[in-house]
Order: sequence, then structure tokens, then C-alpha cells
Amino acid sequence: MPPALTTVQDLLHSGLATADDAPALAEVAQEFRIRISPQMRAAMEQGDGLAAQFVPTVAESTIRPEELADPIGDARFSPAPGLTHRYPDRVILAATQTCEVYCRFCFRRETVGAAGALPEADLVQALDHIRHHPAIREVILTGGDPLSLSPRRVAALLTRIAAIDHVEVVRFHTRVPMVAPERITDDLLAALDVRPAVYVVVHTNHPNELTEAAKLALRRLTRAGLPLLAQTVLLRGVNDDAAVLEALFRGLIAQRVKPYYLHHCDLAKGTSHFRTTIAKGQAIMAALRGRLSGLALPTYVLDIPGGAGKVPIGPGYLHPGDVPGRHLVTDWQGGVHPYDDPAR
Repeated sequence: MPPALTTVQDLLHSGLATADDAPALAEVAQEFRIRISPQMRAAMEQGDGLAAQFVPTVAESTIRPEELADPIGDARFSPAPGLTHRYPDRVILAATQTCEVYCRFCFRRETVGAAGALPEADLVQALDHIRHHPAIREVILTGGDPLSLSPRRVAALLTRIAAIDHVEVVRFHTRVPMVAPERITDDLLAALDVRPAVYVVVHTNHPNELTEAAKLALRRLTRAGLPLLAQTVLLRGVNDDAAVLEALFRGLIAQRVKPYYLHHCDLAKGTSHFRTTIAKGQAIMAALRGRLSGLALPTYVLDIPGGAGKVPIGPGYLHPGDVPGRHLVTDWQGGVHPYDDPAR
């Protein structure tokens, strides 16, 4: 397998950038690393919705006033290095800062990209915090990409988490099955076969990510008994079209992956060229409701800047009527119907 593309020179040699752009892209790469896995390079064409996710552009140098270094407030809710404790019953543990690809819209782009796993001393602090807070039932492993760790490291981490009795669920958030499917090995599947229950949330944004190799990796995970969910980011020029998202969500359901969240693009620095308006996202979701069953529909969510958490922001179907207790309900075709719900 060829190596990953990690430099501007790699982009030039592969036809994903031009010599005229090289100086500006080199400056962009100093701020946020480049990495395009062989699987994604093979699947993309220059300028398509796949390439736009991973190939840097000079647009990343534009920083708008509303954009933030920590758009979802990880640092504000960090009781230990690598740990975010925003909700009472769950924590986020950044097991590594390394990824198999570096997405140009990443909301953790200020921290992601450093090599190696979370240092042992930091991991001890994080696990001690989890151990001393029995309300924590779920540990969400992220990073970076936790499945970029070796199976041996994954197994060792899960063994330590499993020793904390009140943890019931471990959730992996990962791009690996799509961008580096060769990493879904027998050794990794064996490492994931533990108590507590392990869920895998696959991050995927475009139907072209569903390569044959990715489908095989997803089948290996489901055959191992692992529940699969998917998260998608709404991205201008990538998937801000009902037909594109329909193809992605249908493709995921066919592989037994439940679309879970459609995220509005966060206010990370240098990402304004990826953001749509919320109104456009709501219109896309309304269109999808008429095209897809509920099984294939994710919840459209906004992560409130500063760390206040996620909220659903889908289109509204229910509005007050002209008399108390009456609602006006909009169906998937735009028809409006009265519904009486008087007080009892």
C-alpha cells in the first residue's frame, strides 16, 4: 500500500495541488497538518466532495471574528489532561491526538496532530477522575482517532476502563473503518470484545467514502457484534445537498450503520468556507424526511459554543394555532393540518 500524503510536495506529486498554490498551502500546513490516507486518495478526484475534506486550501487562512480555538468548550470542562466531563453521566477521553486523516474542518484542529497516545501520567489522572465519579456510566474515546492506536494499546486501555465497575458503555468515535479499513483486524476485534459494552460511532460525510474496503470493514465490525452508529458534519461544497446525504445515509443503513447525528459545522478557526446557514441545514433535513425512513434520518444538532452541549435544531413541524390548545402541523410535503390538544 502506498504511504499517506503528508506534505505539500505529496499533494503536488499526486495532482491535488498546483505549484502556484504551494507557498500558501505550506503556510496553511504549518497551522494544521496534512494527512490523506491511501484509501481516501484512491477514492477521490480533484475538486470533489471527498477531496474538499482533506486537501488544504488558502481559505483556511481566513479567520472570522466568531471563530474560536476551542469552539465546543473542551478546556472549560477538563478536570484532567485529555478528559472532558461536560455531562454528569459521561466523559470524553482523548486517547490520542493522532488521526489517519486530518479533516480540514476539524473542531479540534488546535490540538489534533501531535504524535502518540495520551501520556501515562495524564491517563492515570483521567482514569482516577472516572473512578471517583460513580455517576459516569459512559466513556467516549476520541482524540485524534482512538482506532489509530495499535490493538495492543486499545486492549490495554479497555482493560483499565473495564476495571471501573460503574462504567457501562465505551464508545469509540472513529474514521478508521472508512479511511483506513485495513486497520479493522482480528486483533482489533478481539480487543473490542470486552465488558463494558462497546459501541462504534463512524465519522463519515460523503457517499464516496463507502468504498468496497470500507464496507468490508463495517461488515467485520457488525459480525463481531458491535453496534454501529454514524456521525456526519454538514459541509458546504461537500454534502450540503439532500441527494448527497440521502445516498450517504442509505449506504450506511445498507451496511447496518444507523445515522445518529448530522452536526452543524462548528465555529473552528479557518472553517467558514465549510459552514452553511442553519436555515439551509433545516431545509435539507425537511427534504430528507420526505425521502428517507426514520431509520435512516439522523438528528440535526448544534454544539453550543463554550461547552453548553448539543441541541437538536431540525425544522419545526408544530406551531401554535388560532385558538388555545390547537396546533398546526406541517407534513413532509409541506401541507399544514390542525391538531387539537386541549388541556385536560
